[in-house]
Amino acid sequence: MGQLEGKTAVVTGGSTGIGLATAARLASEGAHVFITGRRKDALDRAVESIGGSVTAVPGDIAQPADLDRLYEAVRDRGRGLDVLFANAGMATLAPLEQATEEQFDQIFGVNVRGTLHTVQKALPLLNNGASVIINDSIRADDGREAFGLYAASKAAIRSLARTWANELKGRGVRVNTVAPGAIDTPGVDIAIGEENADAVKAELAAGVPIGRRGRPEEVAAAVAFLASADSSFMLGTTLHVNGGENQF
Repeated sequence: MGQLEGKTAVVTGGSTGIGLATAARLASEGAHVFITGRRKDALDRAVESIGGSVTAVPGDIAQPADLDRLYEAVRDRGRGLDVLFANAGMATLAPLEQATEEQFDQIFGVNVRGTLHTVQKALPLLNNGASVIINDSIRADDGREAFGLYAASKAAIRSLARTWANELKGRGVRVNTVAPGAIDTPGVDIAIGEENADAVKAELAAGVPIGRRGRPEEVAAAVAFLASADSSFMLGTTLHVNGGENQF
C-alpha cells in the first residue's frame, strides 16, 4: 500500500517534465491524480504514460474559469482534496535592458496570479491534513543573469507560500515549497530557445556540485515526501532539490 492510498491530488502543469513525473509518482503511491495543462494532446499522452488512477482536465492556470472547471471535476469525485502541487509556471529570459511590459505581465500573470488562484480556488476542497506544495526555484535568490523576471516571480510565490502556511495551519493544512535547481525538462528548451539550449544547459550542469542536472523524478520524490505524513512536522519551509547548487 502506498503512502497516499485513497487520497486525491491535483498537479497543475502535469503533462510534461516535473509535473508529469510527480503525477506518476503520486499515482504510484495510491492517489487519484487530477492533472491539468494547456495542451490536450500532451495531457492525453500523460494519462497513457501514467497508466494509473488519473484524470486530465485541460486548462490554463492564468484563466480563472479553467481552474473552476478543474476543481469542479475534483468536487464531483466527492472526496475533497488532500494534495495540491501548484507546479504550472513559465520562464522568460530577459536582461534588465531588454525586459518588456508584455513579458512582465505574462510571467507574473502565470507564475504569481495563476498560482494564487490555483491555491485560493482549492480552499473549499482541502481536507483536514491536506498538503499544499508550491513549485519554487533556486533562481528566486541566486541572481543569475537574465533570469530577473522569472526569479522575481518565484520569490513572490515563495513569500506567499510562507504567509499561506501561517494562515492555513489552523485548518490542519500544511503549505511548503520545493525549489528545484537545474533539472532536465522540456521547459528549459522553451525558455532559452533551442538555438541556445545546449550551451546554456551545459553551463547550468557545470555549476552543479553533484556533477549533473537533476531528473524530474528526483523532484517528484521530494514532492511525494512533502505530500505524505512523513513530512508532518514541516510547515512554511523550502525543500531544495538542487544537487548542492548555491550551497557551497
